[in-house]
Amino acid sequence: MLIKIKTIASQYFELSCWLGALLYLALIDPAANDHFQLCVFKRLGFSFCPGCGLGHAVSWLLHGNFHLSWEAHPLGIFALLILIHRISILLKNNFNPKKHPAHAQRP
Repeated sequence: MLIKIKTIASQYFELSCWLGALLYLALIDPAANDHFQLCVFKRLGFSFCPGCGLGHAVSWLLHGNFHLSWEAHPLGIFALLILIHRISILLKNNFNPKKHPAHAQRP
């Protein structure tokens, strides 16, 4: 039983993380500066980071503001497309009836 739970948890872990991250970015206010920051470069005291602003850019996109998204980081649209593509692959792989006979449609 415990092995089955671990298998299910590991099978859906990446999908849950990406969906949770997109949900978080969709729900936060991208204009607020009081959100949690993971930037290692900023924590080490560097002023330049190639990825800074990417989360804001994706958040602005999810709020429908393309102009502010582009200003936050020009690769925000590309990052969102990659995330959506990865989520679609994970959904297809995890819920494929041929891969999981329990999900197969019965005649």
